[in-house]
Amino acid sequence: MLDVRRLHLLRELHRRGTIAAVADALTFTASAVSQQLGVLEREAGVPLLERSGRRVVLTPAGRSLVAHADAVLNRLEQAVAELAGARDGIGGPLRIGTFPSGGHTIVPAALAELARRHPALEPMVREIDSARVSDGLRAGELDVALVHDYDFVPATPDTTVDEVPLLEEPMYLVTRAGSDATTTGTTADAARGDTLAALLGPRAEVPWITARDGTTGHAMAVRACQAAGFQPRIRHQVNDFRTVLALVAAGQGAGFVPEMAAVPSPAGVELTELPLFRRSKVAFRAGGGAHPAIAAFVAAATTAVGRMAGS
Repeated sequence: MLDVRRLHLLRELHRRGTIAAVADALTFTASAVSQQLGVLEREAGVPLLERSGRRVVLTPAGRSLVAHADAVLNRLEQAVAELAGARDGIGGPLRIGTFPSGGHTIVPAALAELARRHPALEPMVREIDSARVSDGLRAGELDVALVHDYDFVPATPDTTVDEVPLLEEPMYLVTRAGSDATTTGTTADAARGDTLAALLGPRAEVPWITARDGTTGHAMAVRACQAAGFQPRIRHQVNDFRTVLALVAAGQGAGFVPEMAAVPSPAGVELTELPLFRRSKVAFRAGGGAHPAIAAFVAAATTAVGRMAGS
């Protein structure tokens, strides 16, 4: 009989790439992970791993078993959700991940809604980049999270995570008001023939303010500029869009912000709507959508976004 916990370790090795990364994420020692994977190989009766230099890679049988592990762990999440639904009331800890702009817009309103509807819930919020949410969910560090993806940086398909769409919003170019290369335009202008090159090109030589390297926001900014025909000269890297707006107002360069973060904007900046979009979603472990606490958060976040749109 194959052990579910060892299947989880094999799946994490497939996702994270090294035994050290699996051990770090799941708070095991590397030797303990190696030992448990060795036991799994004996249970399976075929080689699941092979050495490739200093790395361990999965054999075809190992990759096949990971696909079955996805299905098994998905069904376990469904079972946990069903058992939770059989209890009276919704309560206990709920570990919530969020990106920064969601943390000061959607999340507070959603938590207020949760407190009103389900006072026994104990939400705990942690800021995390969308690119790391999948790892956090699989490791059990998070129960649910706000995530986003951008044009030019589509989300990578992930069978271990389910998502519910929340919001699609345009991105804006932020420039200092009255600067020499200030451009004006709207998405409607873009539809009439303007391109990213026309909207971003006048800023090709100025410093840029982006999210930190390794984040989806950073990748979006770099790829948008590349699509406009130039490599951005990045001066500042900050993840908080309010800081981006303040730095632009101080004459430190140009940047990008989504609509959610654009209002209200500080004096001294000019916003140009771009034909680029950010999509926000609620993510949770595959199979867990029927869990009462997860469903409650999805409902609260959806309500919060609806009220934001109507305000």
